[in-house]
Amino acid sequence: MEQKRVTLANGIELDVVDAGPRDAPALVFLHGFPESHRTWRHQIAHFADRYRCIAPDQRGYRGSSKPQEVEAYTPDKLIGDVFLLAEALGVETFTVVGHDWGGAIAWGTALAGQANGRVTRAVVANAPHPAIFQKLLYTNEHQRKSSQYMRGFRDPANDALVREHGLAAILMQEIKWDRPSEMEAEEREALLKDWQDRDAAFGMLNWYRASPIDVPPLDAPYALPEGWTPPPLPKLTIPTLVIWAMDDLALPPENLEGMDELIEDLTIAEVPDCGHFVPWEAPGEVNAAMDAFLDRTG
Repeated sequence: MEQKRVTLANGIELDVVDAGPRDAPALVFLHGFPESHRTWRHQIAHFADRYRCIAPDQRGYRGSSKPQEVEAYTPDKLIGDVFLLAEALGVETFTVVGHDWGGAIAWGTALAGQANGRVTRAVVANAPHPAIFQKLLYTNEHQRKSSQYMRGFRDPANDALVREHGLAAILMQEIKWDRPSEMEAEEREALLKDWQDRDAAFGMLNWYRASPIDVPPLDAPYALPEGWTPPPLPKLTIPTLVIWAMDDLALPPENLEGMDELIEDLTIAEVPDCGHFVPWEAPGEVNAAMDAFLDRTG
């Protein structure tokens, strides 16, 4: 997949795949941590004959701009990048598609985009709704235990480890991420190479460090803090497809509970026997779910 350099109005430069007919409906694909646009390689190959498929390496990743200050990665800036990218490419309206951290930004993009008319549909894969996720971190033992790695990613005591050995070192320390049998050898080799870029490593970690999500320690009470209320988010009214790999160790299926109260037009596609990286672990199931959803809402 060829990439081109796109300069946004805020000065951020992104390396972007822009495939498919320019006059076709646009799909904007947002990858998660710790990957790249290649998260969506199977989907772009499948949809590029009839959709304009736009997939950036988001800020902090690979060759795209990698500011080093934490405040450069607050959610409003990451969401802003999506709209500025669409403007730079002359895309008036689009469907946002996100996985993992890209899914978190897709939720925000969809909520903002339904208000300004720019986003017509949303597809989110294994990325919890912000109102549900924070509540689970307070009350659900599985979710809190699975999210302790975020505390390690945020801890500046680990910076020396990253500087010396790259991103792979903190991944192995905090989440022991290494399942070589699940990924094609050439893809894994490319990722390991990407993770050696120290500026990118800290750019990626800054997504966690700038996030307002509160991850309590394991010994904190399993209860909502006194006075806590969910974030004041509007109901999502645009058609939304949520794809969920049911064997995701980091994000249990409890993240689906209550989603129908937050989204008016919701479709849930459960993918059994699949881990977190559903776009490439189960591309057939993801493509089929997206095909049915896009056809129904087109």
